[in-house]
Parts: sequence; C-alpha cells; structure tokens
Amino acid sequence: MSRESRTVMALVGVVVTMGALAWAAVPFYNWFCRVTGFAGTTQVAEKASDVVLDEVIRVRFDANVDPSLDWTFRPMQTRMDMKIGENGLAFYEAVNNSDETITGSASYNVAPEVSGYYFQKIECFCFTEQTLEPGERVEMPISFFVDPELVDDRDANWVRDITLSYTFHRTEPKQAALDAAAAENVN
Repeated sequence: MSRESRTVMALVGVVVTMGALAWAAVPFYNWFCRVTGFAGTTQVAEKASDVVLDEVIRVRFDANVDPSLDWTFRPMQTRMDMKIGENGLAFYEAVNNSDETITGSASYNVAPEVSGYYFQKIECFCFTEQTLEPGERVEMPISFFVDPELVDDRDANWVRDITLSYTFHRTEPKQAALDAAAAENVN
C-alpha cells in the first residue's frame, strides 16, 4: 500500500471516529446528567423516602412556555416549605388558549445545579407528553422529595432553597408522528 493510500485510510478513519463520537455525544451527555444530576437534572425515584429529617428545605416552583406554544402554564403554588426527605405533592396548571388541539412536553431543571442529584421525582407530568383540546384546562401533579443524603454531601449540604423550573415546548404527538411515518412508508 502506498504512502498516499495509508494517509487517505488514516483520514477516513479519523472522520469515521469523529462522526461516531459526535453521534454518541448527546445520548452520553443525557445519561451522564441523569446519573450525576449535572446541570440541574433531577432524578427519578421508585418510591418515597424512608427517612425524614427534622430540617426544612424550601422548594420554589417556576413555569415557562415556549413562544410557539399557545398555552398558559403556571405553578398552583409558588413555594413549599417541607422537611428534607418528606414527600411533597405540588400542582401546575396548563390552559390551551388556542382553537386547536396541541401536544406539549416539559423540560425541567433545578437550581442550584448541585441539588439536581438529590431532587427525586416519583411521579411527574413531565414524564409524558400532554395533549390539550382547545380551551382545555388541566391540573398536573408532581410527587417528589429531597433525598436526605443531601445533608451529608459537602458540596451540597448548604442547600436549603431549591427552584424547580419547567418549560413547556410544543411537540408533535408521538402517535401522529408514527402515523405520518407509516403513511410515508406506504407511498
């Protein structure tokens, strides 16, 4: 094999490797955030905490709507003072202000970011898409707790005030997207 051929093969190898790394970057980053709580990514718990401490933490609730979504979205309470480890139940309200059926999904994070690893959601409207008919109003619950291990983490033990923030984005309903893909395959 000539020197030029080896150079071309090496460059092709570099391009393929870079493409594979770029393709894997988003899923790897999402996994990393879920595991570590990085960037304020919250955790998902199977059940409520067995331990409740006699220390109070304040959870504030924030709501935002992407401009392309004609919804009103707000927390039904602005804050909750609760014991660390205690299960909390909060509600958000969404109203479809348009004259069409719209599906949305919520992205979320917590601040300060270091608290993401300890903010545990048991149930949340953010786990699934929400479809609202024209003019429909819904109350959406979130069941959560702050893991008592927070007080033992030297980087997070100072946290006693957490802000949970959601932003609703317009999405195509999964079933509609599947139907559209099936229709394209038939044609």
